[in-house]
Amino acid sequence: MDPERMVSPAELRRCTGERGARMWVAVAGVVYDVTECARWRTGLHEGQHFPGQELTQEFGQAPHGAEVLSHPCVQRIGLLKDERASPA
Repeated sequence: MDPERMVSPAELRRCTGERGARMWVAVAGVVYDVTECARWRTGLHEGQHFPGQELTQEFGQAPHGAEVLSHPCVQRIGLLKDERASPA
């Protein structure tokens, strides 16, 4: 089994949908590609949330639950690297 991909915060910030880039978001330390999701199509989810960000706090206040992360349009990319952690 392959180890899970680690995504740096800088890489996440680049995935905003601009200039053909994919749209990624992170929730609870997991990075997801939401590019193919209709509610992210404009690059602004529900007029409030931008891709390329860690949205755990916002997700907790959303009118939906974690089930949206298992929709077919959402692809799991990997884990968000904690750059504050000490190197091993």
